[in-house]
Amino acid sequence: MAFQEITEQEWLGEPKAEKEREAIYFFTPLCGTCKLGLRMLEIAAAAGSTTPIRTMNINFSPTLRDGWRITSVPCLVLLEGGEPVRFEYAMRSVDDLYRLLK
Repeated sequence: MAFQEITEQEWLGEPKAEKEREAIYFFTPLCGTCKLGLRMLEIAAAAGSTTPIRTMNINFSPTLRDGWRITSVPCLVLLEGGEPVRFEYAMRSVDDLYRLLK
């Protein structure tokens, strides 16, 4: 299962629903840990997690990176109504990610 990759400008231009929950996975293309985390997210999503997940290359996301103070990748940002509520830097296990996204 491949997630939709979006740009920072696309995300900033979207209307934000009041209580809609979503997640953005920040990565860089050459990061091996990012690829492993993405695979774990794919498995968690296939197992039935309900939070929609999209990906964003942090190299081209300076406004969100600086505004949200993202310090490293991979970083899974959980959002509610377009506002970050949790930053997850450690992709410990598929089970942890599944519970986080349920």
